[in-house]
Amino acid sequence: MTTTHTRGTNGAVQVRGPEHPRFEQILTPEALDFVRQLDGAFAGRRAELLQARRARQHQISAGREELGFLPETRGIREHKSWRVAEPAPGLTDRRTEMTGPASRKLTINALNSGARVWMADLEDATAPTWFNVIDGQINLYDAIRGQIDFTDENGKEYAVGQETPTIVLRPRGWHLCEKHLSVDGRPLPASLVDFGLYLFHNAQELIDRGAGPYFYLPKLESHLEARLWNDVFVLAQDLLGIPQGTIRATVLIETVTAAFEMEEILYELRDHSSGLNAGRWDYIFSYIRTFAQRGPEFVLPERAQVTMTTPFMRAYTELLVKTCHKRGAHAIGGMAAFVPDRTDEAATAAALEKIRADKEREAGDGFDGSWVAHPALVPTCTEVFDQVLGERPDQRDRQRHDVEITVDDLLTGVPDPTVTEAGVRTNITVSLRYLAAWTSGTGAVAIDNLMEDAATVEISRAQLWQWIRNRTPLEDLRVVTRQLVGDLIEEEAGRLAAELGPDASEPLARAREVLEYVALGEYLPGFFTNYAYVRYLIDKPMTGPLDKEDLRMSERVPGAGQSEDAA
Repeated sequence: MTTTHTRGTNGAVQVRGPEHPRFEQILTPEALDFVRQLDGAFAGRRAELLQARRARQHQISAGREELGFLPETRGIREHKSWRVAEPAPGLTDRRTEMTGPASRKLTINALNSGARVWMADLEDATAPTWFNVIDGQINLYDAIRGQIDFTDENGKEYAVGQETPTIVLRPRGWHLCEKHLSVDGRPLPASLVDFGLYLFHNAQELIDRGAGPYFYLPKLESHLEARLWNDVFVLAQDLLGIPQGTIRATVLIETVTAAFEMEEILYELRDHSSGLNAGRWDYIFSYIRTFAQRGPEFVLPERAQVTMTTPFMRAYTELLVKTCHKRGAHAIGGMAAFVPDRTDEAATAAALEKIRADKEREAGDGFDGSWVAHPALVPTCTEVFDQVLGERPDQRDRQRHDVEITVDDLLTGVPDPTVTEAGVRTNITVSLRYLAAWTSGTGAVAIDNLMEDAATVEISRAQLWQWIRNRTPLEDLRVVTRQLVGDLIEEEAGRLAAELGPDASEPLARAREVLEYVALGEYLPGFFTNYAYVRYLIDKPMTGPLDKEDLRMSERVPGAGQSEDAA
């Protein structure tokens, strides 16, 4: 059903999507008008910055631009006195942060997890169906007011205890649109929809309860994109009449280009900054995507072999800690994605020891806290950071003067990467299993005892594309070709269909179609989510080929010999 709300003089906000109970509580005319004002002020700059992304990616892919620290911002990096704002209420101690989607049951589980912070994820762990987008806002609205409960289909009741973590929202990235909300036929930026609806309804309530509206900002590729967010914050606070600096944001450093601009990103957000986070899985994807056709020296081995001790990964995380503490900001570590298995105590114990070692490395490097994806991991992470922090809230006073990171440190890949047919099959299988769930409306999926989100597919399909592009040799001396990967996709899809039964037939068909588009084509799309969203998740999904608008939404890395216009 379609409803239309008209407010202001610059066009109507049109809502296209099925109605559900309580949706109108979020989609009020006043809230939609607030989002419209943000869109009217910043949609143009957003479009320009996305075009700049595409142009820069084309230059890097073609070998006409080399990454490095920006000479034009040297003054920011060399200026010794500036610092970000002191931690906001509720964000002083962040030793363990729980992450996950904002469905009702998972919201309650996160609030009861014992973590200091919960990152409510409307981005990579949420498949952006219209229901999920607005239902997440409803659940956060209730959670903030202490009025959330849930009874499942078996009659089990879920309720929230007395002590709950500070809520931090992760909206969708700048590159995504929300096609169920539009002005004059133009979809609104998904980031402004998620941010605007949450802020409008909850900012004052959060302030009254002794906290504030806090955010995680994903997928930034430059300090200019951070500047845009800062300007959004300034206008939003003015429109709502709340003090400047009330909004706080932690930026996920999950792109290679952003790794060279960490200090500048903190500077742009300094009055609203709450630090940086090492978004490890998306960072691996960004490395593959950025250098997908730059030659064999940038080819990475199978995903399991790229760890946080891999040299370029270790370099970026050590630089992150040094940069944050230099400027008085929190440095938050990466995700522990393991899901405990009650039926396999030995495997669970072994995995928990690996997680403990990972968190000990982070705490030892100077991180102020870290992420986990399951409540059962909260005690392990907390215990590790307790041993280092004691009663202190953080270790921002630990300056990493011993760390000196060069351009080569951040860019050097893995010599002699190992790729096997089993590794190719794993990338295919995990992508098919995840995409079958994602196109059915689920964005956080337990696969082989790991809580996977969209980054799983991004890494896997980008590796497949890069291995094909570079004719990467397998251990048995065959090379990876489009034909080989296509044949293996057919085999794995057939195997999964037989294993999962007839109910999985349609989801697997959707998954295969998406995977073949984003892994086997001439171009490497910037994100699978752009394509899969317009293909399967909007209220009126497309049934034919992508049109020009949707091709622009699906940012592409050009193939060899293509012109700039083709990019």
